[in-house]
Amino acid sequence: MISEDAPIQVTPRAVEMGKRKIVEAGEEGVVGIRVGIRGGGCSGLQYHFELAKGVREGRDLVTDHDGLTLLVDRKSLQFLAGATLDWNDGLVGYGFRWVNPNAAKDCGCGTSFQA
Repeated sequence: MISEDAPIQVTPRAVEMGKRKIVEAGEEGVVGIRVGIRGGGCSGLQYHFELAKGVREGRDLVTDHDGLTLLVDRKSLQFLAGATLDWNDGLVGYGFRWVNPNAAKDCGCGTSFQA
């Protein structure tokens, strides 16, 4: 189910690169990109990205961002609501990156945070 409410913002560059990553993966059955939070990293919580091959009914919030489908589990949403998913083209931290107002402290590498 696609939600009209998008608690996560996505920059145009992240949309473009997300769509590209899905095509480049060349895997059948991919419905979008799953984003979430897992325990770990140098700050306690780390961001997680993977290709999603299905919607977990009752667990996933599914949002569409100009043709890029994001899936986020409701537990992770408490840490990602109000955040913006961006894309970094720099030499350090190449790939998706979050601008997250829920993070009390970020690590230097940008892949983990404290809430």
